[in-house]
Amino acid sequence: MTDLVIETSGLRKEFRSRRGGVRVAVQSLDLAVPAGGVHGFLGPNGSGKTTTIRMLLGLARATKGTMRLFGQPVPRLLPSVIDRVGAVVESPKFSPNLTGRQNLLLLSRAIGVPKSRVDAAIETVGLPGRDRDRFKAYSLGMKQRLAIAATLLKEPELLILDEPTNGLDPAGIREIRDTIRDLGSSGVTVLLSSHILAEVQQVCSSATIIGNGRLLASGRVDDLLGDRTSYRVAAADHEAARRTLETAGFVVAATALGDPDGALRVESDEPATITRALAGADIWVTELTPLRPDLETVFLQLTAADTLGHAGAAPMEAQATR
Repeated sequence: MTDLVIETSGLRKEFRSRRGGVRVAVQSLDLAVPAGGVHGFLGPNGSGKTTTIRMLLGLARATKGTMRLFGQPVPRLLPSVIDRVGAVVESPKFSPNLTGRQNLLLLSRAIGVPKSRVDAAIETVGLPGRDRDRFKAYSLGMKQRLAIAATLLKEPELLILDEPTNGLDPAGIREIRDTIRDLGSSGVTVLLSSHILAEVQQVCSSATIIGNGRLLASGRVDDLLGDRTSYRVAAADHEAARRTLETAGFVVAATALGDPDGALRVESDEPATITRALAGADIWVTELTPLRPDLETVFLQLTAADTLGHAGAAPMEAQATR
């Protein structure tokens, strides 16, 4: 039995305009989401994330390719697995004049689950004490948490969240992030679609990065980040430091676009070799700080090489494991 909760192979989605033109939203997408933990589904707005999710849930028809949820082909056998899936794909729809609890109770009766699950869902998303407030008084973050609570009523094994932090303030983002992290730790598999890479890195164990509907990279986050070590290096004369380090064989780049200090990013497994090379040229280091790799850097490198999937480099693949 497969340990992949979501699988797609050669997935393609085309949209036709009234004039007969064709726009390809998803092309040849191979997606593999392992069981357990939080899997990031990453890409800029318009890259095909929501379209892929809608196809998985039977809300849009694929032009080509195959899809499986829990090993079952969808959409053909979607009814046999849909009760194991919860999803928040669009803005939550609740009665504004009812409390959060009343909205969940109505939903629990509609889908035939016991009231006890309402209490459990409210506790899981951190709404105790606010569940008796009217929905119209909720902040955006609270509305998102109530939407997640609604999906938890049927105790799903797979939870799909499409851009759950859009429009939230920092406090709301942190609350949703904590909820997602707790769900992933509890045994639920979470597919988290987002374009906010710094937030995703804090909760995801594995990730898939796409651009213009094409796979750019997939695997464990640690594998995607790689094991290269780099350092932020500052000196009195950055240009002289750059020339010296490049002559010594170091890979050197700017630390960030528009860095006001003009510091350098230098790749090295041993920081002492950096200071030794510069000291030999009478250039003295004023800062030497290790730089932690992040998904945003990986993403920018991939999309720069692949022009957001239009052409060029083949997708980077790493085995996604639990």
